[in-house]
Amino acid sequence: MKKLLCAVLCMVMCLSLLAGCGASTKSKTGSVYWLNFKPEADAALQEIAKKYTEETGVSVKVVTAASGNYESTLTAEMDKSAAPTMFVVGNSAAVGTWGDYCLDLKDTDVYKELTTDSFTLYDANGKAASIGYCYESYGIIVNKKLLKEAGYEITDIKDFASLKTIVEDIHARAAELGFDAFTSSGMDGSSSWRFSGHLANMPLFYEMRDDKWTECPAELTGAYLENYKNIWDLYVNNSAYDINTLATGGYDAEAEFKNGDAVFYQNGTWEYAALSESWADDEMQMIPIYCGVEGEEKAGLCSGTENCWAVNAKASEADQKATLDFMYWLVTSEAGTKMMAEQFGAVPYKKAAASSNVFLANANELLAAGNYNVDWAFNYTPNVDDWRAGLVAAMNQYDAGGDWSEVETAFVQGWANQYQAAYGK
Repeated sequence: MKKLLCAVLCMVMCLSLLAGCGASTKSKTGSVYWLNFKPEADAALQEIAKKYTEETGVSVKVVTAASGNYESTLTAEMDKSAAPTMFVVGNSAAVGTWGDYCLDLKDTDVYKELTTDSFTLYDANGKAASIGYCYESYGIIVNKKLLKEAGYEITDIKDFASLKTIVEDIHARAAELGFDAFTSSGMDGSSSWRFSGHLANMPLFYEMRDDKWTECPAELTGAYLENYKNIWDLYVNNSAYDINTLATGGYDAEAEFKNGDAVFYQNGTWEYAALSESWADDEMQMIPIYCGVEGEEKAGLCSGTENCWAVNAKASEADQKATLDFMYWLVTSEAGTKMMAEQFGAVPYKKAAASSNVFLANANELLAAGNYNVDWAFNYTPNVDDWRAGLVAAMNQYDAGGDWSEVETAFVQGWANQYQAAYGK
């Protein structure tokens, strides 16, 4: 009888242990929700998320915000019960807005893989709110093959004056050549960021350099707005597209460049994969955006980042861990680093795969030759979406026959208004 009782007790204990083991294996492992900032990378990110889930069993959802609508999308998504666990906080203003939602990334495994701290954003207390996952460059992409057909070499372009001469000559001979100077400069949401953000960086950068900004200034002087006008006029007046149609947009500048419709196209290193489908590396080169500033013959490309990952501090611990594990895998695994190099180019992590992006090589060559980097001063912009929207509206009025002073007001007074709205002082 005692033996039978012992046997029963042993069976009960074993079953209890098995039940306990079963409960632990079914515990929540967490999931990842990545709110992606870069529409052009969406297809690749969906694929890499699927691959990670197949390898690990961890669910990874990637949602891509529409171009120019990231902040509003993030605001809406953060109000939901299943909020993003991985999102972008790309400038000091965004740290001010979203800092409470940012997990301190110091001492995390992914943070320890960084090769530089240059792209890490900290809050006022020293918390690592977000970390750069790539850095990029932009400028004017040139089709060297078409440029040569027009009678010029890339070395003929040294500053705004030489660029203007060549551009205006190509535009004047467009019918004869079979291509124009610049691609379209559409001002709809899919394209206006190139001009209200990236092109607007030119006057912002030179003002920042003069005044040595270390934080968002309450006011701008607008000292370089005439240079902004110089380059904008060059774009819109030397293209196949009627200036009066730019406000409504609907153009596809990337396709125009790929089709050989124009020699010049303002965009960035992220365009390499798409453009290389149509043109060989030795047929393309990225040059600086020249706008008539003294000494600009020593300018480099506009290089920096607003692509910085943050992890939701309000997510569950399981989701935070799953997200950090996924980020670590992206920057250390063969599949992850390959995708990162192909989609994002220069990636500041120890195990980053080499990039074949010729535009990144152009950026590095200019810096190696002693040219100055044109930093991303637009990262200081207060209430960035609202400021850019006001600038776009003013530029559209100018294109429709209005006065440039409207753009100056949107630029300078608009900045002061948005600073007051953002910081209340």
